[in-house]
Amino acid sequence: MNDPTENDAMREGTGAFVAHRNLLFTVAYELLGSAADAEDVLQETWLRWARVDPGTVRDRRAYLVRITTRQALTHLRTLGRRKESYLGPWLPEPLLTAPDVAEDAELADSVSMAMLLVLETLGPAERAVFVLREVFELAYEEIAEAVDRTPAAVRQIAHRARAHVAARRPRGVASAAETRRTVDAFRRAVETGDLQRLLDVLAPDVVLLTDGGGVVRAALEPVVGAERVAGVLSRIAATTALQPARVNGDPALIVRIGGEIDTVMALRIDEGLVTGLYAVRNPEKLSYLERETTLTR
Repeated sequence: MNDPTENDAMREGTGAFVAHRNLLFTVAYELLGSAADAEDVLQETWLRWARVDPGTVRDRRAYLVRITTRQALTHLRTLGRRKESYLGPWLPEPLLTAPDVAEDAELADSVSMAMLLVLETLGPAERAVFVLREVFELAYEEIAEAVDRTPAAVRQIAHRARAHVAARRPRGVASAAETRRTVDAFRRAVETGDLQRLLDVLAPDVVLLTDGGGVVRAALEPVVGAERVAGVLSRIAATTALQPARVNGDPALIVRIGGEIDTVMALRIDEGLVTGLYAVRNPEKLSYLERETTLTR
């Protein structure tokens, strides 16, 4: 017969994991920029958590975040090797996000395409410390256990990481009304192929990054400057369906051809102009756009 005490512990452990699952996914995704790898990390976290008696764990949230972080760091090193041989720009796997993500300014900023690309410039330990401290507000002592450093070392890493990110992070956030106006103008310009309208809404130093992963056609280098970016966008067929969406908390357009998702294009908007375009075309990265992903801090 099954031991009732063991069954109670299993139910208790399962309940704790389910309660924190969205948080753990968000942690893993912010560390990896890959939803598929984040799901793998959650599977590994569950397997390790299932061997623990939850009654012996004082702070289950911190304990689960610690396991998730350690597993994500292992994946991050493997993912880094894959990126080295990636054809063209590598962009994070886009997530269709609920409106409440955009309402949490700090969360939206931390999962935005622009910020995830900034995080890519940090080393694994720096990225973990920055994310756990600045986004999830964990104590230095908790972070130290997750990254196998002393609390004093974690404080130093956090200081360096904050300075590094501050020097590279995107500019100020546009208001909701300004964002809507810019997105609507951009969408109309793309749908009509109106080159002048595109030039009117693009910042002079706008950058377009396209991720085809070597699977579909995409620019292998960043496209820089309003005229060059407008030239690329004006070639999109006027019959292409553009669906407004929120991707990684950012305004975005989903391009469908024959009813199937062909491209998702997230927009970075500053002072009423589009300053960054992140176009993901790699089919292997488009599976999380058919349903909303719940992210939380």
